[in-house]
Amino acid sequence: MRIALCQMTPSADPNKNLAAVREQVRRAAREDARLVVFPEAAMARFGTPLRQVAEPLDGPWAEGVRAAAREAGVTVVAGMFTPADEGKVTNTLLAVGPDVDASYDKIHLYDAFGFRESDSVAAGSRVMTIDVDGVRIGLATCYDLRFPELFRAHADAGAALCVVSAAWGAGPGKREQWDLLVRARALDATVWLAAVDAAAPDPQADPELPTPAPTGVGHSALIAPDGTVRARLEAVPDLLTAEVDVEETERVRRAVAVLDNRRL
Repeated sequence: MRIALCQMTPSADPNKNLAAVREQVRRAAREDARLVVFPEAAMARFGTPLRQVAEPLDGPWAEGVRAAAREAGVTVVAGMFTPADEGKVTNTLLAVGPDVDASYDKIHLYDAFGFRESDSVAAGSRVMTIDVDGVRIGLATCYDLRFPELFRAHADAGAALCVVSAAWGAGPGKREQWDLLVRARALDATVWLAAVDAAAPDPQADPELPTPAPTGVGHSALIAPDGTVRARLEAVPDLLTAEVDVEETERVRRAVAVLDNRRL
């Protein structure tokens, strides 16, 4: 399977971001990608009044992503916000394509490093996988990376590839933690892991300096089931296409059967 990692810098304007998504989907399709992945909050960056921009899964923004996927004949995964109870929103990954129309609501909310996502976002509860061209794919969002049990649940559900969309927060050691965690989660579950972060709003800024809201540090990466980095971007907006060999997942699992050898 050929996939595209679309590292963009979302703005506060959903219409502007939708236009960027459409452009990147067309570019990815020209490069023969079958799965096109965007960051968390691709609809509108954190720091935006989320309740004001949130839309249902059949609203204009989601329909625009569906149209882009349909026109290009690819499956698209992109982060958006949908309305929830008590004045909150859900942090949702929309997954749409020729044979897919699904969504994943972020389970683990980013109440860490001085930020409280749960003040405005309602947590999801369902593990979600999708099937694209016969490949089962697990969906995860940003802070989910710190919880290996989710990725093992994807593997138990038959996933050979996991997708993580993120808007990773800057701060001391955070870039190094991103690099470590994306590799660790691939190893935990012996899966390919496509980790797509938002590009750093200011690529020249010091990534060790915290920002008021998590807006991304870039460095999206494709990690193989053995934990090796097969492809990686830098901090700036960019698009990376790469091949995922799903048979490698089975080869690694035969060699290192951590899923079968679990005792707890």
